Amino acid sequence: MPFQLDLSAVDDVLKSAVREDLGPGDVTTAATVPETSQATGRYTTKQELVVSGLSVVRRLLELVDPALQFRALVSDGHFVGKGIAIGEIYGPARSVLTAERVTLNMLQRMCGIATTTRDYVERLKGTKTRVLDTRKTVPGLRILDKYAVACGGGENHRMGLFDAVLIKNNHLAFHGSIAEAVRAARKHAAPGMKIEVEVPSPESVEEAIAAGADRILLDNLTVEQTRDAVARCRGRVVLESSGGITLDNIRDYAEAGVDVISVGALTHSPPAADIHLRVTPA
Repeated sequence: MPFQLDLSAVDDVLKSAVREDLGPGDVTTAATVPETSQATGRYTTKQELVVSGLSVVRRLLELVDPALQFRALVSDGHFVGKGIAIGEIYGPARSVLTAERVTLNMLQRMCGIATTTRDYVERLKGTKTRVLDTRKTVPGLRILDKYAVACGGGENHRMGLFDAVLIKNNHLAFHGSIAEAVRAARKHAAPGMKIEVEVPSPESVEEAIAAGADRILLDNLTVEQTRDAVARCRGRVVLESSGGITLDNIRDYAEAGVDVISVGALTHSPPAADIHLRVTPA
């Protein structure tokens, strides 16, 4: 898994998550759990899933209470079955309970993204096509969302607007042609930066290649149109399909011959993985 998660880049987000939930204090736990009590807790799966986010859980626990101890029982990227303990905590019982929801929220989301990604990747077995994520992420959580995609076997597209050129229809509206837009992008792009352009139809593929595009986006085309575009491209540049891609049709697009397929659903609407924290007095 090539993605190296830099938690320092999201530390402010994690701190904010703890503050949001804790506020001035956990009134229920303070009222019902003795201050001196110790507890253990196990994060246990209630479904098959791909693990992602254990280091995030560790950092959140540190933020709640440095006295909490955490041990990961598996590694991120592993596919595990139902009823498997993937991590355990030990420490002051009040802190264990206070940390329950904020850690589960993040862990369930990240495992959900990783598991959803794996489902899409599995559909493409036997083809050359790879699954990519998009920028359709929760604001502030992009690094974590994209890390989870990598845990599930997907690949990361551009991290933001700063690290690649992607000329879409709304950009083309300000130019007379694809060639003009690509020339403008090439003039301003950093040396070596790849330029991708969205084409409105299979017939536009030749124009985009002639203009010097490094990659072509086939957005919201039918499978038949995609197959036509692949034939016109003849392997000269990377072809990406996107728009309306689901688990039901992703293999059809892959078999049409594209190189990569970007799927917004990996991060904009993944179901949360079913995980619970079972706490017991120590």
